[in-house]
Amino acid sequence: MKTSISITAQSSISALGSQPDEIWNAYLNNSSYISKETINNELVNVAKLPKKILNEIEVLKASDSKYKSLDKSVLYAILVARNAVKIAGWTENDVFGINIGSSRGATALFEDYHEEFLRTNKVSLLASPTTTLGNISSWVANDLRSTGPEISHSITCSTAFHAILNGIAWINAGFADKFLVGGSEAPITPFTIAQMKALKIYSRIMNSEYPCLALDIEKKENTMVIGEAAGVVCLENGINENALAIIEGIGYATEILEHNISISTEADCFQKSMRMALEHTSLDEIDVIVMHAPGTIKGDLSEYRAIEKVFGSKIPQLTSNKWKVGHTFATSGMLSLELAILMLQKQQFIDVPFTNNKSKASKINKVLINAVGFGGNAVSILISK
Repeated sequence: MKTSISITAQSSISALGSQPDEIWNAYLNNSSYISKETINNELVNVAKLPKKILNEIEVLKASDSKYKSLDKSVLYAILVARNAVKIAGWTENDVFGINIGSSRGATALFEDYHEEFLRTNKVSLLASPTTTLGNISSWVANDLRSTGPEISHSITCSTAFHAILNGIAWINAGFADKFLVGGSEAPITPFTIAQMKALKIYSRIMNSEYPCLALDIEKKENTMVIGEAAGVVCLENGINENALAIIEGIGYATEILEHNISISTEADCFQKSMRMALEHTSLDEIDVIVMHAPGTIKGDLSEYRAIEKVFGSKIPQLTSNKWKVGHTFATSGMLSLELAILMLQKQQFIDVPFTNNKSKASKINKVLINAVGFGGNAVSILISK
């Protein structure tokens, strides 16, 4: 589906840091930013925010008495939203929409409040309002003093990309000229990790430089690792001369489920979403695909096969960042988009060090980015310089 929307600002926090130069330098080295942490008396692989960012979150939390009761997922979103709006030059006088979602939501607070309930048969006064999914966008709107529409949703790991679709739909309908969209996730909690382990998709690699083997389609075991992060972009109608990138194609599709977390062998949803995003673009024009590639055997392989089906012998350069930053659920699409924008700006391909997919492209003008969540909710976004 053809579109013409400018990305005029971007902001993220992840294991890589928060500043564009810092993040780019992290991508230039071959190190994974996944660490080992003891959670629920067990050593596990996770991709945590750096201490510097966590200190900023504490300062933010202390800046307003109402913020002390908020979940980290909300605070993360407020921090990146403030930065993005500042970069875009939006003010309180601008009417803009907000759509920031989360896959897991207020995970830490849910677990704390449930533990309190089991112990006392009661919960604290703010248990309900601080754990609703609408909690994220509404607090961001409050913090920015915005007056436009604010939306929250959860479409698992493609949440942030569905926020982009929503923002574009509002803009194209003439209901808004600007939209702040993204995702926020703070999932490094005992119960969340236990859920991923129960699915038998969590990485058990403890003595390797690369605990997550995203994009290694020959791996023999699942290697997904959870990461915490938040990321947003500012969307504006038309082609802005100061745009970081232009969104010129969007695609989406949903599969019929065979299992709660299933995806078909050749990822039919990705085939459909990529073809829709590329409807008005020649396959030869795509220089790079940033894959969803969560580090699971079936997830990585099925997406690769979908790319083979769509591109045939003309497969572009393939990359992913989950080997470095972990799977940040709702935010993952935003971090992939961030990588795509950086490669466009720097004109340099970032490969995956343990694969043979090294750059052959002399230029990077158009990048396709994929995201998919449990339930086969695929989204593909095509961006250009």
